[in-house]
Amino acid sequence: MNIEWWHWTVVGIALILAELALPSFFLIWFGIAGLAMALVLLVAPELSLTAQIATWTALSLVMVVLWFRVFKPSFHKTRIGTSAGEVIGEVGLLVGAVAPFQRGKVRFQRPLLGAEEWVCLAESPIAAGERVRVVAVEGSFLKVVKA
Repeated sequence: MNIEWWHWTVVGIALILAELALPSFFLIWFGIAGLAMALVLLVAPELSLTAQIATWTALSLVMVVLWFRVFKPSFHKTRIGTSAGEVIGEVGLLVGAVAPFQRGKVRFQRPLLGAEEWVCLAESPIAAGERVRVVAVEGSFLKVVKA
């Protein structure tokens, strides 16, 4: 069987379109490799079927490796949409003193994540009445430092 360059183009487009039906974000790399294989066949049309399949497999693996190593955005690069992204940097008033290994209480002018007061932790003692800044969210507690 003689496979032409347009066969690989159809396979590539079909795989890319299949990605729309199966939102795995994985088939697209095999589809792009199919399109690249079509370009390879335009340059070297005498490739055997075995060589074509081996080249397509290698191109697919290269695309997958490139995706995971280069193009894939790292997780948690941004905190948008997370609780940490909502509250880190907010300044509140400490209504209950906090010390290492002791919980305090911080109040905000506007509710953060649905509450005006939060239990907080700190690495150094901070007296009640001080302004504090949220630096982290640890479970259901806010970690604060003196603002």
